[in-house]
Amino acid sequence: MGSNGGIGKLLGKIERIKKKIATLGEPRPGTLSRQFNVCGNPKCACKDKENPKRHGPYNQLSYTRGGKSRTEFVKKEDLAAVKKQLRDYAALMRLKDEWVDCSLELSKLRKEEAKIKC
Repeated sequence: MGSNGGIGKLLGKIERIKKKIATLGEPRPGTLSRQFNVCGNPKCACKDKENPKRHGPYNQLSYTRGGKSRTEFVKKEDLAAVKKQLRDYAALMRLKDEWVDCSLELSKLRKEEAKIKC
């Protein structure tokens, strides 16, 4: 069987990776955090020197895309969808790395196979 068996296994794995990628929803990069803010009203409870009660929590999404950092607030009603998008993005990145690893191994096996034929 030799390297042909290895090549076939890698091609099969790449096809499985492609199918998994096709099942992903809307991948979105970023990190979610909970933020508490202070407003500009000097008489607000958030400005209390001894026991400040900050506004929030607010869900904030931060990400960098195209060399630009961005931050967005995420509404409570959108939080579940954004979390799913973040999970899909993480899965996409993991699958992409697996695909590249398989492709590198495939190239190596094909190169070895070409040497054997000579």
